[in-house]
Amino acid sequence: MDGPLQPILADQGVVILDGALATELERRGADLRDELWSARLLIEDPASIRQLHLDYFLAGADVAVSASYQASFEGFARRGLSRKESAALLQSSVHIAQQARDRFWEELEHAGRKRPLVAASVGSYGAYLADGSEYRGDYGISNHELRAWHRPRLEALLAAEPDLLACETIPCLQEGEVLVDLLDEYRDAPAWLSFSCRNGESVSSGEQFSACVELANGSPTIVAVGLNCTAPRFAEQLLRSARRKTAKPLVCYPNSGELWDGVSRAWVPGSERDLFIERALSWKAAGARLIGGCCRTSPDDIQSLAALLVPCAHPNTHDRQVRTRKEPDPHRGPAP
Repeated sequence: MDGPLQPILADQGVVILDGALATELERRGADLRDELWSARLLIEDPASIRQLHLDYFLAGADVAVSASYQASFEGFARRGLSRKESAALLQSSVHIAQQARDRFWEELEHAGRKRPLVAASVGSYGAYLADGSEYRGDYGISNHELRAWHRPRLEALLAAEPDLLACETIPCLQEGEVLVDLLDEYRDAPAWLSFSCRNGESVSSGEQFSACVELANGSPTIVAVGLNCTAPRFAEQLLRSARRKTAKPLVCYPNSGELWDGVSRAWVPGSERDLFIERALSWKAAGARLIGGCCRTSPDDIQSLAALLVPCAHPNTHDRQVRTRKEPDPHRGPAP
């Protein structure tokens, strides 16, 4: 496999992804009670996003995923922003992660590490709806409408020159098909495709996960496929079924095991929280090569993952005290 992931895979066998963005920002005090969720901070407090990206790099992440998961032209328009301002904010999500990566690489200790990557998050249509449908997939719109919604956002993100795209929390085969068709128009933009799953066999819509993997396997632009924002207890079974359908690297970044209640818009404590790291070796054994965390995981979790899965590259833990410092932000708010 060629592409930006290959040097890291060749060197350490596993690519460590970062962890949660929005839920970790909330834990640090950010108020994200907004349809834009973490994308709200692209407008109000980009420095806090930059700091969290930096903390994940310091914890051992090889990839930062941008804060564009819930960002869209339509969502920003509801806040009164123009198309130009919205495009600038989408691109800023990638630039913020790139700035954190460049600071980490140029100013901080990174002995034994490969230069980290920045992936632009392409969240599902359901994330824009902000009604929990990224965990149901019941959109009720046509492929044409879905393609028209995704295309301008993809083009805006690609204009910021990320290393790759992270098409994530995709709940249904329909949206996977639309994204594969679109991505195949941009052959120079490698992407991973990861689905939200309801159990060990099905994506959130109820369709077979294996069918979604087969779809990704046929695309030359998709360089890795798998799951995210899924309960950790289902990951191993899903990965083993995926390995029977593709030789591409598998992606696995489950949530912490806690459940999201879309009606009350709150996290329901789960019993799996302490088993997240313990399961990581089984994910690797089942074929996962891109491993990280989704909702309710933290830099501490990623630090533990890195130490467990690639100890030769992370023999010592950086003190990560840098995250306690509030860095100045000269680029607050949308570009004119």
